[in-house]
Amino acid sequence: MNTDDFGKLVLRLMLGGLLLFHGVNKILTGIDPIREMIGAHHLPEFLAYGVYAGEVVAPVLLILGLFARIGGALVVVNMIVAILLVHTGMLFGLDGMGGYALELQAFYLFSGLAVALLGAGRYAIGGQGLLN
Repeated sequence: MNTDDFGKLVLRLMLGGLLLFHGVNKILTGIDPIREMIGAHHLPEFLAYGVYAGEVVAPVLLILGLFARIGGALVVVNMIVAILLVHTGMLFGLDGMGGYALELQAFYLFSGLAVALLGAGRYAIGGQGLLN
């Protein structure tokens, strides 16, 4: 058994599964708060719809292992934008328990980067092509 491929599957399912909860929430409650944040930064509000790519499309791609590298890259972009829009003040901070204040955001960002670099592995719908 190739444990590398199994590890990639675990990484993809964990990242995609956990991030998809955020995307489903955006589908159910809308993205008005995100549009307002983007507007407050004097950016076009239509950019808020990119959250669906990062929190719905990307997790589905990761879970399926279809264009997994693209899905990982979408997560990275999504998290960089989220950090820049919302969390820059906490970039070097600690939380009340002494942990990194942005550990969840960093977890998603670097897990997405790992998938973008490693690909989907054998246990994927998309096989082991260049984009998987």
